[in-house]
Amino acid sequence: MAGRLLLRTCTVLQLRSNVVARPLHRTMATVRGIPTDDEQATGLERHALQGFKHGKDPYSILKPREHAGSKEDPHIVPCIGTKRLVGCLCEEDNTAVVWFWLHEGDAQRCPSCGSHYKLVHHELPH
Repeated sequence: MAGRLLLRTCTVLQLRSNVVARPLHRTMATVRGIPTDDEQATGLERHALQGFKHGKDPYSILKPREHAGSKEDPHIVPCIGTKRLVGCLCEEDNTAVVWFWLHEGDAQRCPSCGSHYKLVHHELPH
């Protein structure tokens, strides 16, 4: 009986000495609060958020600015080449689309309604 007691005591002491004192794992909520989108975003989302901070819209996520369509304030058409095919709905309830080629340079008019369009070179985000 004394041998069993001695054996149990030795094994308990040996188990206690093998345990390494580690700090408790803390979650983000207990240290600094819940992480923001900027802190946990990765990949394309992170690239878009960094662009928004600098006032850019790298993937054309935001709604484009409204233009009058006049010669002084033409509709902006982004393009990666020198020309682009553009479709114009000349009237609000029109079912036919007027298609025409828009070339780089000055603003050009729609052949049907006279609304002005301008081709602007656009860089790809990646």
